[in-house]
Amino acid sequence: MWIHDIDPIAISLGPLQVHWYGLMYLIGFAAAWWLGNRRAAQPGSGWTADMISDLVFWGALGAVLGGRFGYVLFYNFDQFLEDPLWLFAVWEGGMSFHGGLLGVLLVLLLFGRKYNKSFLEMGDFAAPLVPIGLGAGRLGNFIGGELWGRSTDLPWGVIFPRAPDALPRHPSQLYEFALEGVLMFALLWWYSSKPRPRAAVSGLFLLLYGLFRSLVELVREPDAHIGFIAFGWLTKGQLLSLPMVLLGGLMLWWAYRRDARRVA
Repeated sequence: MWIHDIDPIAISLGPLQVHWYGLMYLIGFAAAWWLGNRRAAQPGSGWTADMISDLVFWGALGAVLGGRFGYVLFYNFDQFLEDPLWLFAVWEGGMSFHGGLLGVLLVLLLFGRKYNKSFLEMGDFAAPLVPIGLGAGRLGNFIGGELWGRSTDLPWGVIFPRAPDALPRHPSQLYEFALEGVLMFALLWWYSSKPRPRAAVSGLFLLLYGLFRSLVELVREPDAHIGFIAFGWLTKGQLLSLPMVLLGGLMLWWAYRRDARRVA
């Protein structure tokens, strides 16, 4: 058992405070830029350094704006109805992966028109660049002592001072770091290192994230103002991840089925 006492502020310069969570976003975007340039440098990639810079910049904008909009609409819609301007109160925190994903997908549509690339081609290229940022974000959650897990008697339980009680809890943020960040990156980078049918890499990304997120939700404490939404165990995170699992599996099946028809 360990008592969480990490300072969420990385740098303090007078009134200016830089939080670790914000730095983790920068790490994620920098990693995406570096990895994207590595992939673009491969012969016949069809991507240039300028394209990668544009992709990361607009992708970051879509992730941040979509993440905030998704958090407000998916998790705090009642508060939004009471005070619509709260949507722009980004200094209060609150981001949603599923909203960020929708924001990035919208950006990809606009990016594809500019560079004459198909939506699936961009998705297959960008998918392996994302997990490092996801993992960094979960580390930021852990450092900030937020989004903790349910109570546990396991020896690695953590007492989070911001939790409503002093019970040891699952460090679910670290579970997500390991699954959504480290493991998913390793699998996607390996899988995409060889030619795959169009849409297969995108499908695998959706499938893996949906499965990993749903698995961790089994030990993650649901939002206090939402709780469980069905059956005494189903959470909002699992409900939002289910379409990703279904769509990802369907995309993988379709990609290989179409590829087999072409070979035949």
